Amino acid sequence: MAAALVPPPQFADASFASYRPDPEYPSQAAVRDAVEAFVATRPEPAKRGLFGRRREPVQPARSGVYLDGGFGVGKTHLLAAAYHAEPSRKTFGTFIEYTALVGALGFQGTVDLLRGTSLVCIDEFELDDPGDTMVMTRLIKELSESGTRFAATSNTPPGALGEGRFAAQDFLREIQAMSDRFETMRIDGLDYRRRAVDESARTVEDVAASLPTGSTTLDDFRAVVAHLASVHPSKYVALVDGLDAVGLTDVQAFTDQTDALRWVALVDRLYDAQVRIVASGTPLDRVYPQTMLDGGYRKKYLRAASRVVALSRALD
Repeated sequence: MAAALVPPPQFADASFASYRPDPEYPSQAAVRDAVEAFVATRPEPAKRGLFGRRREPVQPARSGVYLDGGFGVGKTHLLAAAYHAEPSRKTFGTFIEYTALVGALGFQGTVDLLRGTSLVCIDEFELDDPGDTMVMTRLIKELSESGTRFAATSNTPPGALGEGRFAAQDFLREIQAMSDRFETMRIDGLDYRRRAVDESARTVEDVAASLPTGSTTLDDFRAVVAHLASVHPSKYVALVDGLDAVGLTDVQAFTDQTDALRWVALVDRLYDAQVRIVASGTPLDRVYPQTMLDGGYRKKYLRAASRVVALSRALD
């Protein structure tokens, strides 16, 4: 299972040298250099006191870097670059893939599987419920204490994870303990996926006639959303495996937030696999009503909107 924890195909060759920072935003080059230095620096072995006993630091060691920034500023590229630059054992996965691993193997089984890993890369770090908070806090703590280092990305600083989605104040200690282990690096900039395209996802009148050649699907949008409810999000990667494009007819705005979040998870998998989207109806970046965009999942919805714009215009 650990062998499957690698960067998606589009980042198979990502490197620090191939990252193109926007000169208008100096933080992009600065963070690139800082992450490269983090990977290149070997952590010092723990100091021992009398009788060989390990001296525990008063404050937890910073065992990771946390890339915080908006959508499309190259966070995942830098995360994949860190993965490729790490010469020792490493893993790369989305937040949901790691929590799914815990679901499949159990907490201790996941710790045993990942123990000895030099670098764990976590993309799209989100805490949407208290259970995930506890699991990821414990996992990071146990692995970091055995020498594992972490690199993570998110649209939310680690101290603010969970805000607006559950009673984060009840888990403040756990969230703070986790964030104390990371050095947060802020990346500013514009969404590169929208720099050269229109501001909305592409739609067509006849989806079937507009699908490219290759392995494709054609489904009613509401039927797809209904099907997602019967599949665990960790299995969404299998739904898109081997596809070149998906066709969606009669796209409509969401009325249920649970459905909207499942769709976000599917969009992430489609984007990882660079599966084109051909759709009719409401543009796919406009399927979230303002009431949802005003809530705690706003950044997730905006990330998905950015990604469907790019996927729907891959045929242009």
